[in-house]
Amino acid sequence: MRKSHPVRRAVLAGAATVSGIVLLLSLKPASDPGSAQAAGGQLPPAAAGQAPQGGVNGAVTGDAAQTQYGPVQVRVTMSNGKITKAEAVRTPKGGRSDQITADAVPRLNQAAVAAQSADIDAVSGATYTSAGYKKSLQSALDKAKAAAGAAQGGGAGAPATVTGDVAQTEYGPVQVRITVAGGKITKAEAVQAPKGGRSDQITSASVPRLNQAAVATGNAQIDSVSGATYTSAGYKESLQSALDQAPAQGGSSQAAGSGGGGGEQAGTRTLTGSVAQTQYGPVQVRVTVTGGRITKAEAVQAPKGGRSDQITSASVPRLNQAAVATGNAQIDSVSGATYTSAGYKESLQSALDQAGG
Repeated sequence: MRKSHPVRRAVLAGAATVSGIVLLLSLKPASDPGSAQAAGGQLPPAAAGQAPQGGVNGAVTGDAAQTQYGPVQVRVTMSNGKITKAEAVRTPKGGRSDQITADAVPRLNQAAVAAQSADIDAVSGATYTSAGYKKSLQSALDKAKAAAGAAQGGGAGAPATVTGDVAQTEYGPVQVRITVAGGKITKAEAVQAPKGGRSDQITSASVPRLNQAAVATGNAQIDSVSGATYTSAGYKESLQSALDQAPAQGGSSQAAGSGGGGGEQAGTRTLTGSVAQTQYGPVQVRVTVTGGRITKAEAVQAPKGGRSDQITSASVPRLNQAAVATGNAQIDSVSGATYTSAGYKESLQSALDQAGG
């Protein structure tokens, strides 16, 4: 056999060594999380699966979304800006609806926590319930976003988007969403408005004018549009609800709604609860909270007409007093006003959820 030349063997050995080093380097990760932590560094929050800091904490109840089979209303519990729990506090009831609700709602709750948004899939066979759930969930998240903006010091001019409660009118629901920055309304839009037939024409003519008026005046004291009385009234009601929820930014009282004068006291917020539908009509409660305590409670909606007028006038003042006295929604029902009392407490709890109480 012919022996290999010593120089050739040296060249081959060197080439093999270089190839081995290159192979090892190609297998080494570009960055080593373990070594970064050992050096005292931290992984980015997204990589560590952590919640964004500075978010709202507590329960927030979305607006009730009206569906073909009944209202759907969602409450979320937030921890450091993340949804830790979602629950439907109102759902369609009776007959087939009970079975659909029992099957769909737990899946929607799980999806909300998993997605951390209202961008979730509808449950097959529960189209209307799913749509109402997502709408109410988005409303709750809008409120949480506004609350987080207030907690982080909205006075710096950070914009907050707030959705008002749905206002029911003779021709359909009206719901307003506003963007507030630096204590001023910078954008207003109707996310719901009467539809169908003549309503389409009235809505298309009146809503843009109402939007412009809301931005121009900075509050809900805007003129009704001629020929759109009901739409205008519903728009203003929902707009006021949104303003009640909006963070007070930069010390401005412009976005505080109709409460003029010298502005709110430090630590004072006015919050309007969701509308609670009762057998005799809607009930909606507005509270003023100062230093974490209810200083004023009032029913901005209550059952009307016939016997309801007498019941409302006798029960609502007592419920208002009880809300201030107890500081929560755990108040006694007024005898003879069972439905009004139940609706009052439901709406009051919704307002307190927004306040973080």
